[in-house]
Amino acid sequence: MNLTLKVWRQKNSQEKGQLETYQVKNISTDSSFLEMMDILNEQLVNEGKEPVAFDHDCREGICGMCSLFINGEAHGPGEEITTCQLHMREFKDGETIHIEPWRAKAFPVIKDLVVDRGAFDRIMSAGGFISVNTSGNTQDANAIPVPKEDADMAMDAATCIGCGACVATCKNASAMLFVSAKVSQFALLPQGKVEAAERAQNMVSQMDEEGFGNCTNTGACEVECPKGISIENIARMNREYLSSSFK
Repeated sequence: MNLTLKVWRQKNSQEKGQLETYQVKNISTDSSFLEMMDILNEQLVNEGKEPVAFDHDCREGICGMCSLFINGEAHGPGEEITTCQLHMREFKDGETIHIEPWRAKAFPVIKDLVVDRGAFDRIMSAGGFISVNTSGNTQDANAIPVPKEDADMAMDAATCIGCGACVATCKNASAMLFVSAKVSQFALLPQGKVEAAERAQNMVSQMDEEGFGNCTNTGACEVECPKGISIENIARMNREYLSSSFK
């Protein structure tokens, strides 16, 4: 396929960015989207131009690094896939593809398509942990019965890879789905009960401090989440936060 790419180029968070137009030719339909970006960068280097900066790591849909806004959709067309799992067969020969970074105040642009998602790390550091009693009197975790339904919901919440698609696709740039997933994975298990109240308070407070917007129940976050995280987790987090306010 021959394609026209309109790629966001921006030196840093202080500089103004703009869309630059590039042409790529003979792209295989079997190529992944990131492989197509590699081909573009090789072409730019051969022309003596600066390659496009974009995040990537595992390229297996696990790490969440490959976060791009493609033709107005987080991670591009397709359901429950990351950008690295997107293949060029989803596009047509001669198509124009717009490629942009996440758009959120809490995710400042580092360069081109790379944004700083350190806000997520700070939210998790604020309360995404459990204490371990090493006195020698601890109960073996396998001896604590956990209902399968609770275990399944906790595991579903824990599949969140922190890519930020929920924030990028939300009209308010809300991080509620991300934070609720991190709260839920502990709230549903016995090990997470000890710090439950403190965790909900600290993580929500840190989320607000980072400058994310409010949730208005649009549901776009759930639709664009590559791991299919349910907005039921937001309801659970709200309950956890409300109950912790009375403790």
